[in-house]
Amino acid sequence: MSLTSAFSTARNSLLNTATQLSTSAKNIENASNTSYSRKNANLVSGDAGNTSVVVARAGDAALFLKMLDATSNSSKYAALLTGLTTLQSTIGDTETDTSVAARLSTFQTALSSYANAPDNDTLGQAAITAAENLATALNSSTRTVQSVRAEADANIANSVSKVNDLLSQFKIANDAVIAGTVKGDDISDALDARDAVLSKLSEEMGVTTVLGQNNDMKLYTDGGATLFDQSPRSVTFVPSATFDGTTVGNAVYVDGVAVTGASSVMPLKSGAIAGYAEMRDVTTVTYQDQLDEVARGLISAFQETDQSGGGGAAKSGLFTNGIDTTVAGGLTRNLAATITVNTAAVVSKGGSVSTLRDGGMNGAAYAYNTTNAASFGTRLAALQTAIKAQQTFSSTTQLTSGVSLQTFASSSVSWLEGLRTSTTNKSETQKTLLSQASTAVSNASGVNTDQEYATQLQLEKSYQASSKILSAVQSMYDALFSAIR
Repeated sequence: MSLTSAFSTARNSLLNTATQLSTSAKNIENASNTSYSRKNANLVSGDAGNTSVVVARAGDAALFLKMLDATSNSSKYAALLTGLTTLQSTIGDTETDTSVAARLSTFQTALSSYANAPDNDTLGQAAITAAENLATALNSSTRTVQSVRAEADANIANSVSKVNDLLSQFKIANDAVIAGTVKGDDISDALDARDAVLSKLSEEMGVTTVLGQNNDMKLYTDGGATLFDQSPRSVTFVPSATFDGTTVGNAVYVDGVAVTGASSVMPLKSGAIAGYAEMRDVTTVTYQDQLDEVARGLISAFQETDQSGGGGAAKSGLFTNGIDTTVAGGLTRNLAATITVNTAAVVSKGGSVSTLRDGGMNGAAYAYNTTNAASFGTRLAALQTAIKAQQTFSSTTQLTSGVSLQTFASSSVSWLEGLRTSTTNKSETQKTLLSQASTAVSNASGVNTDQEYATQLQLEKSYQASSKILSAVQSMYDALFSAIR
């Protein structure tokens, strides 16, 4: 080998080793950066026999996509579980007895005690107080349900804002990847930046990707709506100002296509937005229907009928809708928010406890105890029978119909607790899958500092060897030039 060839080879080796050392140092510097993919400085042979370094990005596209999917699913169940945990407060625990079902049971016990001693006003007042507590529980539970809906609605708005911001960031990163690909530049950092945005985006909604020419990437929601194709598509949402049992939340639109709500033809399947929408539009609506049906059942069971023979319409008795004396024949949304105890039975509001025993809350024509007998128990016995009777409930409650009010209310508690438990299990499963997917991605593309330090030691030895060769060649050149002179 000539001195020139030896010098060229050693110099080339030094340059390659320097690039490899720089790449390894960059890996170590970013070891704790979860958005960074390890860079491998690989030696490749050229046409003239020389070698050069090509920096390649470590990773596994299939594993990364699995991690995105796991991220979206985990975010969905986390959003659902947050709402269900708040709803859990409406049923309390066995010690506090704050649930509607528990308050209903307490009321029935108080009513039974009063029926056994109808001349005892103290027991009558206890029954009225229990009725007020029951109505308050329905009111309070409804407020909780609607606050969960309002919070989910606000969270949807925040998520939509994040998505639009992330799509803008995605365009910048995607453009950098395309430009670098066209120029033949190293695009590994640009790919890291694009994947980092994609990871954040998958938290908010399920996303699928399609690679095109020059590493261009198109994005679609997991329901099929176009999210990004050369430019971001607009994601819009109008939050609702207030929520009650009659409110229907607005849909999220992607490029004008509804991706949430009953009318959606391309619904989101995963991501935080999907979880919030399901909580706002499905879970809480079903639970509210259950509460409203309990309220309707109470008003119906305690209604007063015309006792004068005049054929007057049935009117609400102990429990009313808080507005008028109507007795609804079917599901009336938001009824649990307004149900209250008839003021005719509340002493502090000018009423009388005896109206529970005697009737007449709607006037003399609706009085059952026409002789004002203190021991009159017929009406109370009839009320006990009515509240224990089987009733028909709306199918939207997802509970069994044709059961007693107590059974229905207890089933509501079981339904909510069962849903929370199953969602907790699903959330834990998705967390585990996400952890496994993240670990797999990290193993494929993450930085192992021990390995990098070991690589640097080998590279330093190679660098030293090449330096010695250069020094030797330089000495030979010096000797040659000295001899010539």
